[in-house]
Amino acid sequence: MTEPTRTKVALAAFALFLAPALCLAEAGSADAAPAQIAKPAAPLMAESKVIETKAFEYKETDVWGRIRTGYAIPDINNALVAKHVTWYSSRPDYIARVATRANRYMFHVVTELEKRGMPTELALLPVIESAFNPQAYSSANASGMWQFVPGTGRDYNLKQNMFKDERRGVLASTDAALSYLQRLYTMFGDWPLALAAYNWGEGNVQKAIKKNQALGLPTDYESLADLMPAETRNYVPKLQAVKNIIANPAQYNVALPVIDNTPYFTAVDKTSDIDLVIAAQLAELSVEEFKALNPQFNRPVITGGEQTKILLPSENAEKFHLNLAQWGRALSTWTTHKITGARESIASLASRFGTTPEVIRQANNIPVKTRLKAGSTILVPKTSASVHSDIAEQVVDNAVMAFEAERSGRKPARKQKATNAERIKAKVAGIKARVAR
Repeated sequence: MTEPTRTKVALAAFALFLAPALCLAEAGSADAAPAQIAKPAAPLMAESKVIETKAFEYKETDVWGRIRTGYAIPDINNALVAKHVTWYSSRPDYIARVATRANRYMFHVVTELEKRGMPTELALLPVIESAFNPQAYSSANASGMWQFVPGTGRDYNLKQNMFKDERRGVLASTDAALSYLQRLYTMFGDWPLALAAYNWGEGNVQKAIKKNQALGLPTDYESLADLMPAETRNYVPKLQAVKNIIANPAQYNVALPVIDNTPYFTAVDKTSDIDLVIAAQLAELSVEEFKALNPQFNRPVITGGEQTKILLPSENAEKFHLNLAQWGRALSTWTTHKITGARESIASLASRFGTTPEVIRQANNIPVKTRLKAGSTILVPKTSASVHSDIAEQVVDNAVMAFEAERSGRKPARKQKATNAERIKAKVAGIKARVAR
């Protein structure tokens, strides 16, 4: 593509997000009423065709180039941005580690953003949220690359059960995060405010807007910043700082690892139970690499189902299918067992299923010095009777585990009450002792 054509594409994309039409939202309930907020004139999905058509007219050498080309959020430039630029640029090793980790996921994230016509710098948001670690877990119970809390995850159909947590799944969490960001942009008509809401919650941003409106003050992001907690006040400046560095890494003495502009992984449908270790073995991947692409699975067995997919690098997907065709053995060595009463200790279960207490604790993430309560469902090794059966979907969806502290030793014996004869005898002995003195 010629430089003038490239410039027109970039300007068209920039204008698409810089000029949302102003329309007012109706006020809702008193405690969660949305403020009167500017909304875009048309749904974001309808606009996406403009950028989606143009984005692939040329081929960037790597994904970083695609991200730079799709920048569309208005820049901010303040002291907080400068502070975070200094922090990130003074840690090139950290940037390199995060970028290397992002290599697995970035092509997919950028492609999904382009399909939806969204600003491609949003692909950098996981740098702020999780350092592109899909196993990241916060003190607020937020989990995954995009840091969903449990409730918001459920709002966006991210399954969370004993066997998997889709807040950590690459495909599901990315789809949910982009849908959530689109919804916030439609609500606020402004990307910085949408990002603040992603971090702080839409209700809090709405309240801040209403407060400034009541005072006759502006309601843009920087005008509301003083009303935000420190984390949110720094959130958009952090993204801007990373955006600046990615835009011109040489200016900040940062060397970015190349991320090829080709898919890193492909999705493989899986309809029967398979041990995570066996899946990695069939794909000829290390367990660590397999988990990095499939971090949503909580247990050593990946349960079957029509919606279950595993992600594998393309060349390893071919190896997986070839090795699977020649496997000829059971794919899963685990089944489930429901605890019926206090007599079923971990030690007795280990003996019954031919394993050790340590194996059962590790497979089920059972803390030490705890025991399972009745009604808990756990993984146990398959017996000959269950070797060909998969774990039922109903069990997968509804299985729960509950713990309690182990009882330590025997209870001390109760002190028995003395009989009348013993009490009289003790009283006489006391009188004799006093007389003797």
